[in-house]
Amino acid sequence: MKKEMRVPAPLVVLCALAAAWAGCATPRSAHYVLNPLASASPMTADYAVSVGPVSVPEIVDRPQIVVRAGPHQVFFDEFHRWGTPLADDIARVVAENLGRLLGTSRVSAHPRPEGADVRYRVRVDVAAFESAPGEAAALDAAWVVTDTRDGAVRRGRSGAREEAREGGYPALAAAHSRALEKLSVDIAAAIREMEGASTPRSPAPGSGETGR
Repeated sequence: MKKEMRVPAPLVVLCALAAAWAGCATPRSAHYVLNPLASASPMTADYAVSVGPVSVPEIVDRPQIVVRAGPHQVFFDEFHRWGTPLADDIARVVAENLGRLLGTSRVSAHPRPEGADVRYRVRVDVAAFESAPGEAAALDAAWVVTDTRDGAVRRGRSGAREEAREGGYPALAAAHSRALEKLSVDIAAAIREMEGASTPRSPAPGSGETGR
């Protein structure tokens, strides 16, 4: 008669715990990044632009996507997060957008202004960065462009609300990217105006003027 093989009690407990852990494992978080615009202007400019610092409201300065749940309620989504710090990602996208809009490869993003040869420095202060999956993404930001040659300053404020009714969180990240594109377009327009104002005017034929 064959003897029954008994499994040691501690091993039974360990197996049970392993099975329970496998069945109750915490779902993995999904991570998202913002993207720059796809189109680009011809590379015709050679001046340098530095983007930074960029500030964001304290409530959204965290890995979790902060979801607007009502007029007076938000929640931090533990399972849907930004892949990098939000302020850094905004600076990167705005810098890439400006390079493509202005036609210059010399655009960089820094937490603090850097580079002795930088002609324009851009600071962005985000007042609102709201996320409502299945609805929309909203952005409100003040910005300052400084010409390092003469200290001239242009200030502006840009706001955008982009729909994200379908596609969940990926659509929300895309909507935020479109809002940043509108912010970048406003900043690029200001830089073009400053660049045009600082370009010496060629004298008209026969006017007797000499260029500076």
